[in-house]
Amino acid sequence: MTISQDLLDILACPKCKGTIHLNETQNGLICEQCRLLYEIRDDIPIMLIEEAKPLQGG
Repeated sequence: MTISQDLLDILACPKCKGTIHLNETQNGLICEQCRLLYEIRDDIPIMLIEEAKPLQGG
């Protein structure tokens, strides 16, 4: 998975507009505030609220 730091710097959670971070073990971008995982498919982050998955655990 290759996401440039420049892209990560400008991306925000589409739900709360908060900071997201890369989580390579879950192959996606995580918003801790919303507890959502935005998957990365074919090196493209899928930043759609309806496609996001709730994070497991607490």
